[in-house]
Amino acid sequence: MKTTPFFVLLASIFIVSVVAGCATLTGRGATAGRAIEPIVSTDWLSANQNSKNLVIIDIRSPDAYGAGHIPGSINEPFVTAFDPCTGPTSKWISGSKDCLWLQLPDTNDLLATVGKLGITIDSRVVIVTAPNPKEPPYFGLANATRVADTLIYAGVANVAILDGGYPKWAAEQRSVNKQASAVSAVAYQAEVNKAMFVPIDYVQKRLADAVIIDARDDVAYSGAVTEPFCKKPGHIPNAKSLPAPWIWNENSPGIFTYKDSKTLRTMASGTFGDPGNQEIIVYCGVGGYASSWWFALTQILGYQNVKIYDGSAQEWAKHYDMVTK
Repeated sequence: MKTTPFFVLLASIFIVSVVAGCATLTGRGATAGRAIEPIVSTDWLSANQNSKNLVIIDIRSPDAYGAGHIPGSINEPFVTAFDPCTGPTSKWISGSKDCLWLQLPDTNDLLATVGKLGITIDSRVVIVTAPNPKEPPYFGLANATRVADTLIYAGVANVAILDGGYPKWAAEQRSVNKQASAVSAVAYQAEVNKAMFVPIDYVQKRLADAVIIDARDDVAYSGAVTEPFCKKPGHIPNAKSLPAPWIWNENSPGIFTYKDSKTLRTMASGTFGDPGNQEIIVYCGVGGYASSWWFALTQILGYQNVKIYDGSAQEWAKHYDMVTK
């Protein structure tokens, strides 16, 4: 990703071994050493929303946030199409063939944004999202994992996602507010996790040795549908299909919750078996869905050696062929 506000980092943001038997309040599973579960329930947030060091970030649009939000939450809208070609800190010429969507912000910009949100190394951060009615519903869910992954990349270890997002909170008729919450900025410094995201040349060299996961819908993986940002049908050679939409259940219209950790583990192991120490590289179309499986694999299921290929299909198709078998 490149840079700009974070979440606008987002434009932005942006706006990042299970103890297999570890029991959690939500039953979703969690990695060892966390101070907060990776997926938190509305009950948990209601009981803990005034806790010290808790930062609630609502990544919906300003209009949606203004119409009603969780008390104490901060609005940092996720810019779904943050584009380095047109952003205020862009180094690209608009329309350049080298432009990629949804790239990491510049490190200095990212750390500055984290500080402006009042986040410290010790913060427990909860991301609140909702499907955008103008987009496929899973895009809004992937926005939350993209933000969570980016924060983790920036050194914030305790990042969680609100299960069901704002729609579930509102449907349960919990307290809401329409007044924007004040933010106390801090000076934030940390080392980013450079090993978390890998470039195209790295992926090309690891095709035969790593587990390559394609997190797009199966119709994109198979080549039945060619996405607008990837002009070649099919997938990266040797990649296995593990669609990100499988991660969630739609419990009622517009309300999506995470499947339990046992189900997620079954899907993962059914796709690539037991990788042992083998590296896993996840990609998708532009970097959204890949963030969802990275979060599920590492934060919920405890896999250790997982990377995100951020350029994803949009970049790969510019330089290499895709395959359909």
